[in-house]
Amino acid sequence: MLQNHEKIIIIGSGPAGLTAAIYAARAEYSPLVFEGMEPGGQLTITTEVENYPGFEHGIQGPELMDTMRKQAEKFGARTKFNEVVEVDLKATPKVVKTDDGEVYTADVVIIATGASARFLGIESEKEYKGKGVSACATCDGFFYKNQRVIVVGGGDSAMEEANYLTKFASKVYLVHRRDEFRASKIMTERARKNPKIEFKTGVTIKEVLGKEVMGNKMVTGALLENVKDGSTEVLDVEGIFIAIGHDPNTKIFAGQLEMDSKKYLITEPGTTKTKIPGVFACGDVADTIYQQAVTAAGSGCMAALDAQSWLEENEIQ
Repeated sequence: MLQNHEKIIIIGSGPAGLTAAIYAARAEYSPLVFEGMEPGGQLTITTEVENYPGFEHGIQGPELMDTMRKQAEKFGARTKFNEVVEVDLKATPKVVKTDDGEVYTADVVIIATGASARFLGIESEKEYKGKGVSACATCDGFFYKNQRVIVVGGGDSAMEEANYLTKFASKVYLVHRRDEFRASKIMTERARKNPKIEFKTGVTIKEVLGKEVMGNKMVTGALLENVKDGSTEVLDVEGIFIAIGHDPNTKIFAGQLEMDSKKYLITEPGTTKTKIPGVFACGDVADTIYQQAVTAAGSGCMAALDAQSWLEENEIQ
């Protein structure tokens, strides 16, 4: 038996990875989970989660992920706070290398590395991330009832999020650095016709403004800068939603796994199987449409069941 050999290695520890770990552990495969740079995935930077089934009064994102981790470990999953830096998925067995120099082999690899929302990259944005700055209107829009918010972006996602947020917010400013939009004409027109949405084009957010109340940081506005003449204005808002896209965390799989034009992993329809036998992908890393915690968890379950079937079919004990 090879040193550091595992039946199942799971790369990623968001809802997809940890659900896969729960199912694989209950099947007595004792999976090894590498948690990566962001243990718990995107939910660890989310405050209140109210749309995950089973929590009538909501639950904090970090608490939800900690509970899922403990549940997986209860059944025999093992977790390591290491980042996977290199893989050879075409080898038999598959090879996984981590940032501490360790080398592992596995019969099955389940990829659940997720996708990272693109942000503006300004310092004040980082300061208020999860405290008024969000990248998910579906997750956090409910908390902005009768408040004013900004949506940043020019694609279909930005238009969709702006329209969605008008269900809660009293005013939505759609901020875009260009005068033209990448969004489809029908989505743009729908947003323009919404009386709660005001377009702010040719401007960027120079700084997120906020304050601290009883130890809690909160957004109070945004400083906008005109891209042509450098003039500035302040918008008084309580929330800022960044809708400029996501990047799947697939860099280390380049040249080994099939990806679409946006670098999301491609799986066989209706399954989590990739083109490489014994390699499965679940969660946001392979989901270009839904990108919700509950759908990620569902696909994590699928990946574990697909992996179990593959091991049994190939008589790997």
